[in-house]
Amino acid sequence: MRYQIRPLGPWPGPVTASRKSSGVFQADWDSTLVLLRDEIDKLDGEYPVIIQIDVSELGLRQDGMLKTRASVGPFPGVIVSFQSRHGPLQYASDAYEQRYMGSLPGWQANVRAVALALEALRAVDRYGVSKRGEQYTGWRALPAGNGSPWLTADNALHWMRDRMTRAVGAHSIREPRELYRGLVKILHPDVGGDPADWHRLDVARHLLEEAGEL
Repeated sequence: MRYQIRPLGPWPGPVTASRKSSGVFQADWDSTLVLLRDEIDKLDGEYPVIIQIDVSELGLRQDGMLKTRASVGPFPGVIVSFQSRHGPLQYASDAYEQRYMGSLPGWQANVRAVALALEALRAVDRYGVSKRGEQYTGWRALPAGNGSPWLTADNALHWMRDRMTRAVGAHSIREPRELYRGLVKILHPDVGGDPADWHRLDVARHLLEEAGEL
């Protein structure tokens, strides 16, 4: 897969306070790139893909690859951007960090999280709900300076709480499982829910399940 590394600018949204170990992924960088390439190909994506990480320009070669001894981090967050048939898409994740030797570096684990999230979004099509790629609407790349959508369990939970508040006003729901069940009743298309919000809720469920919070 053709990709270029770029320095990471200001982080779009809240920073994950409690990250998971990158060791949860029993995979290497090559297989992560294969997974990401396969998902981008299914979206008719264009290359090179841009992967922004916590590195300075001095750590990059002219071809956009990391220099051999480039210093990356300590922040493990990544932003992955590419053109698709649904327009420019942008995904951010800082949910994982490296804790043990031999595990994926944090930034590589977060690239894998993005690839898995793309796979989860594509699964929506299997049920015939999405006709025009509506599930990607919330992740279309925004103009520079406007931030980008969430793609971590913490940010997904924050969105769920905000969405519940907008739907019913003040509430005391804090437990993710109860919150999810409540939103299912409100956002399901069969009861007049917004399809885009329904797709977001499905991705939020995948992220929370992966983080062990649902």
